[in-house]
Amino acid sequence: MRRGAPILVVFIVILLVVAIAGAWLWGVYNRFVSLDVKTREAWAQVDNVLQRRADLIPNLVATVKGYAAHERSVFTEVTNARAGLLEARTVQEKSAASTQFEKALSRLLLVVENYPQLKASENFLRLQDELAGTENRIAVERMRYNEAVSAYNRAARGLPGRWLVGWFGFDAEKPFFEAAPAGRTPPSVSFE
Repeated sequence: MRRGAPILVVFIVILLVVAIAGAWLWGVYNRFVSLDVKTREAWAQVDNVLQRRADLIPNLVATVKGYAAHERSVFTEVTNARAGLLEARTVQEKSAASTQFEKALSRLLLVVENYPQLKASENFLRLQDELAGTENRIAVERMRYNEAVSAYNRAARGLPGRWLVGWFGFDAEKPFFEAAPAGRTPPSVSFE
């Protein structure tokens, strides 16, 4: 047997091991890219429906204003909450702003309860239906975002992800969309 043959075999085995390891790393990297894109995509959809809600509110406020001109503080609160939602940038900021917006919106809907002729207005009913549909969409998109974050975080915290996320430049963990503490307490409703 030739003297160079064992060296050639060792070289081929090393080359195969490097190729297999490279293919494995490539697969793991692509999985993290996919999971990262899914979380960003899911958050963009949450952002989209939050924006839709923010766009609907001025129409709802304008309709209610025509019937309840003396309820200025409610309209100011809704307008300020909407501005806060539009200015929020991070998941945590948007979560807190969304909770404030929901509280202001519930106060606006309480004003509506005091004006029966407003509740009968076709424009108001249509806007209220749009808003209810948007709230449902927000809940669904928040759930989808949290599902995408959960899949990403499981991969990032498990092995080999735990070792490789930092090396690949990915987040060690993505934040869930959580309700602000004030949003966890049920609102009080009084019919007096």
